[in-house]
Amino acid sequence: MGINWLATVLAFVAGMVVAYAWYSKYGFGIVWWKLTGITPEQSKQASRRNVVQLAVANGVTAIGLAAGIGIASAATDNDSVWLALLVGLVAWVAFSASTLLQHNAFELKPPKLTVINSGYQLVLFLGMALVIGVAS
Repeated sequence: MGINWLATVLAFVAGMVVAYAWYSKYGFGIVWWKLTGITPEQSKQASRRNVVQLAVANGVTAIGLAAGIGIASAATDNDSVWLALLVGLVAWVAFSASTLLQHNAFELKPPKLTVINSGYQLVLFLGMALVIGVAS
């Protein structure tokens, strides 16, 4: 099992594009701002600081997915894009959606916010897995 580093870097780039598009004013940014109580100005100010955290998180996600896809591929002798997408989906359900759901429920966050944030994570995981699957 080896990690395809080019595929991982491309997945990272795809993840950054997904984040920008999802939370922009052309995506779900306006609704997200209303649901969180964060103003566009606050968001813009924080985005300068948080882009490093986003990059680190997306880097870890891309590496984790690449490793998981590599392990699944080696274990099943299958390097299809479908397997990569399945790994992305399972990772999202097991680690992201389940965690976000319980945190948002206990923090009494609006269900619509949970859907927006979970939807982002789903698109992120599947987008990265797709890139890894195609590029590997």
